[in-house]
Amino acid sequence: MRKIDVFTHIWPKPYHQAIIDEVGSTTDITRRSEAVPMMTDLDRRFEVMDMFGPDYCQILSLASPSFEKIVGSDKAPALARVGSDSMAALVDEYPDRFPGFIGTAIMANPEKMVADARRNIEELGALGMQIFTNVQGKPLDLPEFEPFFAYMNEVNKPVWMHPARGANFPDYLTENESDYEIWWTFGWPYETSAAMARMVFSGLFDRYPNLRIITHHAGGMVPYFEGRVGAGWDQMGARTTDRDLGATLKKLKRPHLEYFKDFYADTATFGSGRAIEHAIEFFGEDRVLFASDAPFDPEGGPMYIRDTIARIDALNIPQETRQKIYQDNAVRLLGLKL
Repeated sequence: MRKIDVFTHIWPKPYHQAIIDEVGSTTDITRRSEAVPMMTDLDRRFEVMDMFGPDYCQILSLASPSFEKIVGSDKAPALARVGSDSMAALVDEYPDRFPGFIGTAIMANPEKMVADARRNIEELGALGMQIFTNVQGKPLDLPEFEPFFAYMNEVNKPVWMHPARGANFPDYLTENESDYEIWWTFGWPYETSAAMARMVFSGLFDRYPNLRIITHHAGGMVPYFEGRVGAGWDQMGARTTDRDLGATLKKLKRPHLEYFKDFYADTATFGSGRAIEHAIEFFGEDRVLFASDAPFDPEGGPMYIRDTIARIDALNIPQETRQKIYQDNAVRLLGLKL
């Protein structure tokens, strides 16, 4: 049984150098990515991977932040090209270690957004595309982003959704920025959940029934708040008087909770076995995929991989379910040939 880690992050050397050439020195979350040795040092990455045996492999994706946060929307296409080309080269050179990569969509440049996704998938062989939960503060259900989802629906390739929120999102309206890194600890799960809700209630899945979204960190808050998401939102509109939100539910082709259960979730929960259990219970055993979020941990890679594997192995589930999470769901969803 392979252990296919479907959401691991990397800055290949050409991509890292391209960032340095543009910005000189890194700050905040960009600096955090750069500071992890496994992020840029391929030899160190292999050392870590070897700790978990020859059956462990990684799907590569570029680490946060989005291109536009690093270089702006105008230069994003060029930086995206370097990132995708360098990941594709790693997949070609080390197919046993890296059975595939995912491109990162340039959503902040709608004119080139679809063409870049097409290049990733149809020319470079990307398994799908990564998006962030907002685009420079804009929600994903705006019409300007619809062509991207239409294309992903057409080619039937999955979309990985990564949370994006910074300290500039304040905890309270009276403040200018978030304190104590609350923007990350609680903000990222909220971001994921809010993006999922916008997709559901905007009718995105009714328009694009082949669209498949993999949510990072086990689906954000949604599995833990099934009652509020389900029965609570059955009363949508009862708390709002300035518009008819009840009509939103009536426009959907299915009960809204069913759409939330159509998302996929990964196991990158910082070692929380309970969170993985909730994800399996909510999304179902066919929609949960093994991911560690490597190399973002205090040890620079090994800890999250080790702890995630330990939590999955300790779950009171049939071995068949465990194999689905580690391997079979990824093979089916991503079209992998092992």
